[in-house]
Amino acid sequence: MARLSLSMLSVAVMSACTVAAEAELSSIERVSIIGSSQAANAVPGAASYISQDELEAFNYSDISRVLGTTPGVYVQEEDGYGLRPNIGMRGTGTGRNDKITVMEDGVLIAPAPYVAPAAYYFPTSGRLEAIEIIKGSSAVKYGPRTTGGVLNLVSRSIPQAAFAGRFDAALGQDGFRKLHGFAGGEGENLGAVLEGYHYGADGFKQLPNGADTGFEKTDVLAKVAGRFGNNKAHKLLLKLSYADETSDETYAGLTDADYQAAPYRRYAASQNDVMNTEHKGYQFSYQYDLANGAQFSATAYLNDFSRNWYKANQVGLSHLQAYSAFEANPTADGINVSVRANNRNYEAKGIQSEFVLPLANHQLTFGGRLHRDEEDRFQWDDVYRLQQDLTMTLSTAGVPGTQDNRVASAEALALYVHDEWTLDNLVVSTGLRYEDIETETENWNRAPVRSGNSTVRTASSSILLPSLGATYRLNDELVLLAGVQKGFAPAAPANAEQKEEHSINAEVGLRYQQGERRGELVFFSSKYDNMHGNCTASVGCNPNNIGDQYNFGEVLVNGVEFSSQHEYQHQHYRVPVKLSYTFTESQFRSDFNSGIFGAVSDGDRMPYVPKHQASLETGMVAQRYSLLARIRYVSAAHASLDDAGIDAIDSRTVLDVSAKYQLATNQQLYANIDNLLDKTYVANRANGGIQPGKPRTFSVGYRYDF
Repeated sequence: MARLSLSMLSVAVMSACTVAAEAELSSIERVSIIGSSQAANAVPGAASYISQDELEAFNYSDISRVLGTTPGVYVQEEDGYGLRPNIGMRGTGTGRNDKITVMEDGVLIAPAPYVAPAAYYFPTSGRLEAIEIIKGSSAVKYGPRTTGGVLNLVSRSIPQAAFAGRFDAALGQDGFRKLHGFAGGEGENLGAVLEGYHYGADGFKQLPNGADTGFEKTDVLAKVAGRFGNNKAHKLLLKLSYADETSDETYAGLTDADYQAAPYRRYAASQNDVMNTEHKGYQFSYQYDLANGAQFSATAYLNDFSRNWYKANQVGLSHLQAYSAFEANPTADGINVSVRANNRNYEAKGIQSEFVLPLANHQLTFGGRLHRDEEDRFQWDDVYRLQQDLTMTLSTAGVPGTQDNRVASAEALALYVHDEWTLDNLVVSTGLRYEDIETETENWNRAPVRSGNSTVRTASSSILLPSLGATYRLNDELVLLAGVQKGFAPAAPANAEQKEEHSINAEVGLRYQQGERRGELVFFSSKYDNMHGNCTASVGCNPNNIGDQYNFGEVLVNGVEFSSQHEYQHQHYRVPVKLSYTFTESQFRSDFNSGIFGAVSDGDRMPYVPKHQASLETGMVAQRYSLLARIRYVSAAHASLDDAGIDAIDSRTVLDVSAKYQLATNQQLYANIDNLLDKTYVANRANGGIQPGKPRTFSVGYRYDF
């Protein structure tokens, strides 16, 4: 492919749109790809829709807890607050969401989704209006990673009333606080909404000096939309977003002995660890509804993200043992602690469009995306002396650029065509996606300046990705579904062999719906010719290899997803019951050194992919009050493939409860207890040490709607 330039962003048909024909959250704005639980039942493949009511049932601000009951989705906890979640689908692995496609309002939201998929930004889940999950053959429309699935986060829509909004405030244990509000509305031709979300906590871990181990995060969103022309057929939307975060978080976990003695302890060597981030998002969309039912839409977008995680760089098990030993018996001469400034800037921009054409019993969709993203690394190490009184004093200031000085970029053209053909009770869905990608990395080889000699490496690839899915309605209650697709993930610039990730993914299942009673059972299988593993600190990779991508060869993943929900009605209250279960069997099919999890043998299970996940949600909902409980079980999982890492992630059963009382039609008091039974468990061992799950935490809040 000839090298693309951003001046070409005004041409042709481009990528996956944010819009499904049946999904309209307000009359002036459309931002989702599924739109409702009802619409999810019609998707020719496994799909889930988490509505606003479901999001508000437990008032979670942690995306890990929100997604924890979705079949086929795996979430690896890390900080206890969900600030940097690790999400996977159908056995893809969970490291930094690098194996799935994450979007907000149908637009790629990862800071650099092609060149650096394992990035450290995730939208604030507490401000979302809905969450949509698509797995299987339907995911081919969205890309670039089509093996596991798609996660689309739906932001606050413009209220349909002339003026409406909300004020929501909460306080809780460990200094938790939340302040959330939005206001907006729409008139005949114009609408707008402004939203702010601020939350934070002092943290549940303890440093010897008593300093905070929590975070502060602020998220602001603004939208303005208008419609014009005959029959209001033309729509414009401007979306602006801003977020910043300061979190006193670390990668330094605990040794097993220290975890057993004090699971929420933190070593003094991590006292200077802090993450600072800033995100700016710009999106401009146009939509034209044609008289024949056809629809054209286009979106231009720009996301800018900067981060510097200043943290103890030496956090392998031997270093943690040294930090622990020093705290137990501090000596006068102290010990050195290397602290790295993981300073990075990201930019992603592009234009995407889609044309939907109803034609007899077909619905044809043509779309494409022209995209460019970039990662800029400029990092250094400072050396501190951890003193006998457990304070840290800077002994050697590092020189910026001397630990990493490189820029990686990617330019990609994606095109797709998709058809849904309806033949009585049979709907056949066929699709074909084309990706053409060019990458470039310029590395100044840890020099402090960007002049003189540098190493430049370029690569290019292109691929066609077919998909085939079908649903067949047996009767009013039962629908059969099946699908097969070619999965794909592009090779990162740091993949020495430039091997792409390829897989064949298949699913077959059954859906049931009768009134409010719903159920789904799906069997899935993914056969990888070459699975990628991205080397990040979050998966415990050697700091000298951070950013590299490894090829794992053949991997086989088989599994079962089950979900069911029903409401039992009583004269004065109702009892909702929601069940979900996921079984996953994963196997590496060759012997090799993974570079991440150690030596791999044919037949080894994938780390951080539990075999069993199950959840049950139930309670009582009346006119003025509600009491709900959610219990979730996750079986043990590998942390690595050496003997010490086998099933080193605890199985756990965690119970959350939520209570609400309606003071008036528009006023509500609510209370939540996460981890009611105060279960202590190992959530993560990625860096050789243990990161614990969040202990029992209580919060109470007040909400006013107007």
